[in-house]
Amino acid sequence: MQDKEQQSMGNEVSGMSPVERRASISLAAIMATRMLGLFMILPVFALYAESLPDSSPLLIGLAIGIYGLTQALLQIPFGMASDKFGRRRMITIGLLLFAAGSVAAASADSLMGIIFGRALQGAGAVAAVIMALTADLTREEQRTKAMAVIGMSIGGAFTLALVIGPLLNDVIGVSGIFWFTAILAVLAIVILWTQVPQPTQSHMHHDAQLDPGLTWSVLKDSQLLRLDAGIFILHTILTSTFIVVPFVLRDSLGIDVGHHSWVYLPVLLLSAGAMVPFIIVAEKKRKMKQIFVSAVTILGLSLLTMSQWYENAIAFFVLLWLFFTAFNFLEASLPSLVSKTAHAARKGTAMGVYSSSQFLGAFVGGSAGGLLYGEFGISGVFISSALLIVVWWLLAITMRPPLYLANIVMPAHGLNEAQASELAAKLEAVAGVVEVVVIIEENEAYLKVDNQLLDRDTLQKLLPS
Repeated sequence: MQDKEQQSMGNEVSGMSPVERRASISLAAIMATRMLGLFMILPVFALYAESLPDSSPLLIGLAIGIYGLTQALLQIPFGMASDKFGRRRMITIGLLLFAAGSVAAASADSLMGIIFGRALQGAGAVAAVIMALTADLTREEQRTKAMAVIGMSIGGAFTLALVIGPLLNDVIGVSGIFWFTAILAVLAIVILWTQVPQPTQSHMHHDAQLDPGLTWSVLKDSQLLRLDAGIFILHTILTSTFIVVPFVLRDSLGIDVGHHSWVYLPVLLLSAGAMVPFIIVAEKKRKMKQIFVSAVTILGLSLLTMSQWYENAIAFFVLLWLFFTAFNFLEASLPSLVSKTAHAARKGTAMGVYSSSQFLGAFVGGSAGGLLYGEFGISGVFISSALLIVVWWLLAITMRPPLYLANIVMPAHGLNEAQASELAAKLEAVAGVVEVVVIIEENEAYLKVDNQLLDRDTLQKLLPS
């Protein structure tokens, strides 16, 4: 399937092949289905859990966030196992674990039982394997598009989960949501084996997979660590915030749980629309750092103000809109910044560390948020989250302005070391090429380029025949 022959730069315009489109859409559907199952309980679980016999704020938070711990711990082993045992096999195992965890949570009559089920859900850590399979099934010049499709599906799943979670809860309850999640996992397995093409070969892709041998070099990069800390803090405050927001809507503002969807839907739609101009200005006008720091500031101020105004309906809705506008911008910008910052051959490893930081943030946010809610109430959670944003603001204000670079992966077949060095030297001499790494074992060259300066005609001529 995967055509490894020379491709012209014009293929970026002509688009994906039918097989690549099918692979991208079906893998995005699998990822979205899984994330939908994880997030649907977010807007309703705290309200449900308070009626359980062993309920406590700490256990409620732990039940919400525990999936992040098992996900962070197991995503790298799952990715490595997929290199040996096959991508589809490991994705199937992961989805079966996810389904089993959903059934365990649906059947549980205690918080401890739900915590076990949520931990088992997270143990099906297939995100890295899905990315690796995507790389196997796409040509180098189409891979970024495929990854973007998957990224958009995750964002869409999060938005949909917040809207339909309260609606489903009104009809089938939290237990029913867990059963529905198990059905979604089975559906994802069906999609995997009926719609996802089988790759002709699987191998390491340094632009899409974590290489354990490169992890330390990524962890030593202070600029990448700032971004990892950013996604950790972002998901810490998201998870902790959703421990208390359902209580605000029900108890402070008097909104029936079944109507919470009609709060989240306009807030999320308006915030998604509001962030788009800022992304365009940040990228096109090269004002990323300024707007990034501003978004972190808005996030912190919205949380701090929520701590005092959460009993005022209009104020809370406006603040929630500001929160999600800043959140959506930062959530969309951080992966791009990691990609721009990481060394050309370490992009996959940098994204793997970043992803683990995100899941750990969800775990810490749930646990700490529950504890803070129990000790200090709703205001305490919002104020603590705002203080955490201050740490992020200091990291953001001191980060280097990002380089506005794009990643390109080119075929480089049948080269020995001397030929690879020669090709790298020629590529580095092309206007707009900033960094080049040729990896003989993968038959690929990884480039970082400035698209405004790139001489594409010369670059195309250097493609190996």
